Amino acid sequence: MKIRGAVLEESGRTRPYKESRPLTISELELDSPESNELVVQIEIAGICHSDLSVVNGDRPRPLPMLLGHEASGRVIDVGEGINDVSIGQRVVMTFLPRCGTCVQCGTNGRLPCERGTVANNEGRLMGGRRLHRDGSLVQHHLGVSAFATHALVDRRSVVPVSDDIPPEVAAMLGCAILTGGGALLNAARPEKGNSVAIVGLGGVGMVALLVAQALGTGSVVGIDSQPDKLNSALSLGAHRAYTPEEALDAEVKADVVIEAAGHPRAFETAVQLTAPGGSMTTVGLPSPSAKSTIHPLGLTTEARVIQGSYLGSAVPDRDVPLFAQMWREGRLPVERLISSTLHLEQINEAMDVLAEGQAIRQLIRFESES
Repeated sequence: MKIRGAVLEESGRTRPYKESRPLTISELELDSPESNELVVQIEIAGICHSDLSVVNGDRPRPLPMLLGHEASGRVIDVGEGINDVSIGQRVVMTFLPRCGTCVQCGTNGRLPCERGTVANNEGRLMGGRRLHRDGSLVQHHLGVSAFATHALVDRRSVVPVSDDIPPEVAAMLGCAILTGGGALLNAARPEKGNSVAIVGLGGVGMVALLVAQALGTGSVVGIDSQPDKLNSALSLGAHRAYTPEEALDAEVKADVVIEAAGHPRAFETAVQLTAPGGSMTTVGLPSPSAKSTIHPLGLTTEARVIQGSYLGSAVPDRDVPLFAQMWREGRLPVERLISSTLHLEQINEAMDVLAEGQAIRQLIRFESES
């Protein structure tokens, strides 16, 4: 079938992207689904820093690639072997399929699936490539490629949700909510009364802030270099909000620290803010060449813990319904994180806004595109 999507032609073009135009809106050919694959008509796609990191070259990927990995949509076609998802059902797209049989899949979400990771790095689905343009293959982004009117994905890349979950919320469930919320719920696991600090207040960091409050932790502190984001954190219930310099000058210490900025200085700041006996969980994705400097003596003498968490150490089939229920109960008002809703043609401008740190979550709406 014919679809329209945003294809990254070249990584590392100079900003502003609205002028260098690394992403082009193209007509592509989508294959019919094979065994255990399905086709989704995209309703909403979120624009995440993981997309920007491919555009700016921090995360090298095979090109050309149809970008986008955070989305929701309706199933319109299914391949053989699928009997648990119905045509017309709303699904959440998740960017790390799990085979369920490798050693990593046996770690209850702590480690990413080996097969899914290899497929993502190679720009394909678990079963191969299904995208073409003018007779040539186009790479898949993280098994989803959601910046398009439609996506063909592996069954293991979607989680069905009920219609009471709006498409905007459903889209964020697949990345921002799983990553930020899961970092707390699955990795950091704060105890009631623990103080929490969030370093980096983009979509992932803001979700972590909301989930910390939903879990009934102690004081929650937001840290970011952008004043507007500090104000947003306070409006969402943070007890205090600081720039990194202010937090260090005030000698802020937290039992649980989440680093969601993906920058080496943010990593260093997060370590410094971790209280004795506390833990720092990093979920940001810096450039592979990025390096940080820390003082390891404090880890030993103060029994502090540093750990990583990819996709919130989540098992999507388990955790998406849990976070959806938190939203139903009014404890996870993630719709308040939406900065703007755009059309697909505005994708390059949206990348500029993201690169400048001016947005929490920008969404692309496809209802008028399909």
